[in-house]
Amino acid sequence: MEVVLLSIHVLASIVFIGGSAVATSLFPRYAPIAESESVEPSLVGASGAGAGAGDTAASGTGEIAANGTGVATASEAGERSRSVAVALHRITRGYALAGLIVPLAGIVLATVQGRMGEVWITVSMVLTGIAGILLALQIYPRQSAALSQPGGERELRTLSMLAGFYNLLWAIVVVLMISRPGG
Repeated sequence: MEVVLLSIHVLASIVFIGGSAVATSLFPRYAPIAESESVEPSLVGASGAGAGAGDTAASGTGEIAANGTGVATASEAGERSRSVAVALHRITRGYALAGLIVPLAGIVLATVQGRMGEVWITVSMVLTGIAGILLALQIYPRQSAALSQPGGERELRTLSMLAGFYNLLWAIVVVLMISRPGG
């Protein structure tokens, strides 16, 4: 029984938690961003004054746009893809819901083994709860908002940071599961 529970716990962790971790990390890379409202004519050479064919202009992100328009092309912007972002958003939700099996199997396994009172189990459960709350209350809603009303790079950087914290929490839980301090 313990071997089956441990196998379910570990495999579900790898597949479902790992999948949601990767999806949350990749989402900001592909999420659509709002187009800049306006570009000054002096930057794009629209006035024709001093803007030659070989000139470059600064884009809204502080980078040089090679096309001379001041607006980054798709390849310069990093090939954002709404359809990929939607798929990653679905993976985040689906794998996170399926990942609920991980703490359930872990709690049952710890109970069967008589280890529920050990410190590393308690800390792991608390960190797992924090990761779940972070995903449910911050990451997933921000992904939904980014898809329904694309914002700027700042919102996506915040989302990327939150995904990093989410992944860090899981990394700490994995280290606790392997090292079992105080166990």
